[in-house]
Amino acid sequence: MSGPYSTKVMEHFANPRNVGEIENPDGVGNVGNPVCGDIMRMTIRVEDGVITDAKFKTFGCGAAIATSSMATELVKGKSIEEALKVTNKAVAESLGGLPPIKMHCSMLAEEALKSAIDDHLRRTTGEGLPGFKPGDYMAHEHEADEIAARLKGK
Repeated sequence: MSGPYSTKVMEHFANPRNVGEIENPDGVGNVGNPVCGDIMRMTIRVEDGVITDAKFKTFGCGAAIATSSMATELVKGKSIEEALKVTNKAVAESLGGLPPIKMHCSMLAEEALKSAIDDHLRRTTGEGLPGFKPGDYMAHEHEADEIAARLKGK
């Protein structure tokens, strides 16, 4: 393949897995990158500490869509502890690599996942993910509602 993207990136962009939103999810992560404009919403279903389903909606470039798709594939069937080990590098490597200028997309996918897990833990235990601090790609609180509305098509 010619160009900056691997065949696997192109496959996940053309045929993304797990697109959509879980009804009554157990965790929701809304993240956005104000620099590139990509926004991502990830919803998860958790049963007995295992992520049984994960879906995403992403407004962004092909790399953002591909990393969202791959991140949901990587965490389905994993315990929360295992899912927390799915880093942006693991997402990028699973896609056969990303151009350096697009690595922020994999960081956004990692943030969306951690944000959804944090939300799930807040709902079930009253406390969020220990040590979780939204990174540079996390939307500011006042932007989260706007991002959620845009992803729901409102």
